[in-house]
Amino acid sequence: MQYVGRVPAPPLDRFIDDIYCLTGVPRHRRMNIPPMPSAHLFVNLGGPARLWDSDPAVPPALFTDGWFMGMWTRRFLVEYPARVRLVGVHFKPWGLSPFVDMPATELRDRWVPVDAVWQRAVDRMRNQVGDSASATEALEVVEEELRSRLVGGPSRGLELVLHTGGRLERSHGAVPVGALTETAGVSANHLATQFKSHVGITPKRVARIYRFARLILSVDALRPVDWSELAQTVGYFDQAHFSREFKDFTGHTPTEYLALRRRFPAEQGFPPDRGPMPAD
Repeated sequence: MQYVGRVPAPPLDRFIDDIYCLTGVPRHRRMNIPPMPSAHLFVNLGGPARLWDSDPAVPPALFTDGWFMGMWTRRFLVEYPARVRLVGVHFKPWGLSPFVDMPATELRDRWVPVDAVWQRAVDRMRNQVGDSASATEALEVVEEELRSRLVGGPSRGLELVLHTGGRLERSHGAVPVGALTETAGVSANHLATQFKSHVGITPKRVARIYRFARLILSVDALRPVDWSELAQTVGYFDQAHFSREFKDFTGHTPTEYLALRRRFPAEQGFPPDRGPMPAD
């Protein structure tokens, strides 16, 4: 598949890591996706996509147009169509908050049709893009939609989350929550309440996901991996806890995951997002 992506212009870059377009035939149609420090918007311009939750009690979903996803705290599985054409948005963990008029907790560990959040927006974007637009043109359409949705100043508590969440992002989750509250001059309960409102989860859980993402991105599958040393470097000081969290987030032991990475190296030209792995 071809990947074309970019960081949006200010002020969107305060809330969005990148906007990207995927087109072509996927090398692997079913992908296992671990938790990552992002919320998402997908505008589907191709065939339907199917998603499964790792919680077997949650029924699978089929999306033909587009869907939002808040922060995920567990893995899920996506099945691409035979030919992919979609625009995706990687929001920062708190990034959806100024664009949607609903509590972040209602999007946590869920996928929701775009039209349930932005009424009649998908058809408008799909019509503007059409069948022949380039990847760059498709990105411009979605970026303009996002810009039109960002109105007014940040809502109550969001600046606090932006500041403290930015520290977690820069430190890869290594800043203790106590240090965040002390610097911000707020209580731990107040900070947790604001994170739940704008992110959907607590700052402690956001830190865990940033730490795990740093671990995954640090793995060099072409070299021997000392998992104990790597885990300690990114902040796991309990080996048993690291092993449980790794299996919970990926569905594999570290050894199994490394073997998959070596069997299925990342596609050339893709960004270094090495968490997702083929599920077939």
